[in-house]
Parts: sequence; C-alpha cells; structure tokens
Amino acid sequence: MYRFALAGCGRISKNHIEALKEFPEASLVACCDVEEDRARAVAEAAGCPAFTRYEEMLESVPCDIVSICTPSGLHPEHVVQAAERGMHTLCEKPLGTSLAEVDRAIAACDRNKTKLFVVKQNRFNRTVDLLRRALEKGRFGRIYMVLSNVLWTRPQDYYDMAKWRGTWEFDGGCLSNQAAHYVDLVQWMGGAVESVQAYSATQGRRIEAEDSIVVNLRFRSGALGSISVTTLAYPKNLEGSLTVLGERGTVKIGGFALNSFERWEFDSPDPMDDEVHQADTAPPNVYGFGHRAYYRHVLDVLQGKEPLRVDGRDGRKTVEIIQAAYASVRNGGAPSPLPL
Repeated sequence: MYRFALAGCGRISKNHIEALKEFPEASLVACCDVEEDRARAVAEAAGCPAFTRYEEMLESVPCDIVSICTPSGLHPEHVVQAAERGMHTLCEKPLGTSLAEVDRAIAACDRNKTKLFVVKQNRFNRTVDLLRRALEKGRFGRIYMVLSNVLWTRPQDYYDMAKWRGTWEFDGGCLSNQAAHYVDLVQWMGGAVESVQAYSATQGRRIEAEDSIVVNLRFRSGALGSISVTTLAYPKNLEGSLTVLGERGTVKIGGFALNSFERWEFDSPDPMDDEVHQADTAPPNVYGFGHRAYYRHVLDVLQGKEPLRVDGRDGRKTVEIIQAAYASVRNGGAPSPLPL
C-alpha cells in the first residue's frame, strides 16, 4: 500500500482524489489546505485527517509520497520540505515560477534520493501518445513547425476566487497556468529550444500577469514553433490544440482538451493509422482523463515496473521556456536565447 498525502484542496485536487480511488494499492492518508473548511471537506470524503499547516501534516502522518496541488509559486518549497523528510513528491504544473527555486527543488530530491514526479497528464492522452509514436517512428521526416493554441475562457470571478491567481509571485499569467501543459508538449515534440520571443497583454481581466500572449520559438533543429494563449475566449473554451507539420506528414490534435484528431495525414500508410479513431475521446472538461493514467504510471514507477517518464528536469524545461517568454516581453519582444 502506497500512502499519499495531499497538499492543497482546491480546484485541481478533485482529479487527484478521484484518480487515487481507482487503485487498491494506493490510499490518501492526509490532506491539508490553509482554508480549514476545504481541508475538512476533503478529509471527510476520503476518511483521513485534515491539516491547515503543511509542515504539521508532514511531521504527523507517515506517508510515501506527497501530491502537491498548492499555488505554483509554492511548489518548489513544498517539494524541498517533503524531500528532506525522505518523501517522494508528485507536483502539479508548473514546477514553479522561479527557475532558481525549481533548481533548488531538483537538488533537494537528488540529495535525498527521492523521486520528483511532475504531472504532465496530457502526455498520457491517447491522441498525444499516438502522435508521439508517429514522431519517434520517423513518419514526419524533417519537422518544420510545431504549433499550439490554447483559447479558453476564465471569467474575472475565477481570478477573484483565490488571491494568488494571476499574481507574478504565485501563479504567472495564462502561459504559466492554463498553457503550461501545452508548452511541455510543444517542446516535447519539437526538441531543444534555441530561443523564445513573445508579446503579451492584459486586456480583459484585472490581474497582475497577462491574460493573452503569443510566443514564438526557434528549435535547435531549425524548426519553428508558436504558442498562442488567452483566457478571453467568448463565451466558453474554444480550443486546446497541437499541430505538427513535417516534410512527410501533418497531424493536428484539437477539441478543447487535445481529445480528438482533426488531421492525420502521412505520405505512406502504417498499421498505427487504424488507431486514430480509437484515440478520440470526449472528456467532461479541459483536464481530460489523464490524471488516472498518470497515477497508474506513478504507482508502476514506485513498484519498479517502468522508468520515470517525466521528472523534475523535464518539468524544468517548461518553466525555462515560460521564463524566457516573460523575459522577452519585458525586453519589448527581443528574443531570449536558451539556456537562460
């Protein structure tokens, strides 16, 4: 039995709790949140103790791994505190809002020989998995472009619901929050990034950070990339897409959560083409079904059945691209070379 503790009982925590229920070899043994009512509600449903102080939970309840669903700016510190107690960590996106703090968290896990899982559940979507397999098989030939659109809506009351949302210290804007998974997928498909250029604006929401941004990337391979993000789509989420254009193939995954193929074309047939229609799903929200698949992966890693697919260093790549984009914005759109 693997004992999980949950840090943060807000919006995304439901996905973690529901995923854990699917596996008899996992149990939720504790939860905490600075808002006592939220912590108690989760605790009553899960049958575990509730805490309002993270350190008290770590000291009071033995556990194997901590699922961190706190504000993004707190992720690195919460990883460090768990690692120093010999606990593995499973961290929601992004891994942090500061590259230096992210490096500190990775170093703490290295030093204490604990695993740092970074939740990249969209990599486990059947559509994304099939696209990745086509890429690894060389079906695209040379990659020309990797593109992503994240055109969603988040009303002002979404930001007003939690004071940390939309702040530079704890959240960042739509690129850091809503699009972090898409940043990961663009670099996963395109490879190492050479430079990042961006323009952003805060047009329709009263927040510190941006509610709209356009990001251009140049990959070391010579391919180009772009990520367009907004939380101002009217009247509801419009698109969460990923497109790969190559010399011998074109694939676009669309829907509002990377849940269906809009284009799958290659210069020659392959048995995997028969899987395209089976990969389409109809998830109830933008989170899709990925958390269950991700927790299955986590348990398989802990049981020694497979290697860790997305660790702290993979999570760092996303943060670096986001930070490079924000640096470009501050410099009037001048490209930011990587590494930072």
